Amino acid sequence: MTSADDPASTVTASVDVKPATGETRAVVLVLAGGKENSFDLADAGQLTALRMRPFAAALHRRGRKRGVAVWTVRYRYRGWNGDQRSPVVDAEWALDEVRRQHADVPVVLVGHSMGGRAALMAAGDASVRGVCALAPWTVRSDPVAQLAGKTLLVIHGTRDMVTSPRGSRSLARHAQQAGARVGYIGLAAEMHAMVFRWRTWHRLAAGFSMGVLGIEPLPRAIEAAFNRAV
Repeated sequence: MTSADDPASTVTASVDVKPATGETRAVVLVLAGGKENSFDLADAGQLTALRMRPFAAALHRRGRKRGVAVWTVRYRYRGWNGDQRSPVVDAEWALDEVRRQHADVPVVLVGHSMGGRAALMAAGDASVRGVCALAPWTVRSDPVAQLAGKTLLVIHGTRDMVTSPRGSRSLARHAQQAGARVGYIGLAAEMHAMVFRWRTWHRLAAGFSMGVLGIEPLPRAIEAAFNRAV
């Protein structure tokens, strides 16, 4: 049995795949939240993982008949873990695995909280077309150069007490200055768990993903976000 206390152990990441109908032409990679520091083993039954299942289902319903597969990353550990950036390593592994299985299909990253931060960090991969960051955990010192040329949508509840809407908006501005196409949407009265206006969260994440992948036009609300100042 692998020890959860040993960061050097041979724990491996995995993915839960919702396949496309027919040939896979694109992939949406879903990244859940977690903790700042923890080498406890991640589990698909943890609340942070359960929270993203409806997103994966909504994305799959929207895209499966158009060649879009949805992959949910199952992390090795629950935490970010400082310089180890554990979920970023897992996301990069998953991107390599997409390439191994489906060659150079385009990818959109959809991440919540810690998963949003991981998505932002992994966005420099050549396969990534865009990032949908849901109430992301942001740190001022995090780089944004990897977002140049990418499309970024940040969505944050105005009453989030876990991660900072102000920090998200600052990150969005810096990414725009670095050369990303950026939109920011603040959801009034919504909190970190994304439960009160869940239909809106799902609709925006799916609409953004399908739009960036060229499956559908971007929804008007998202186009408007891209056309106003961050």
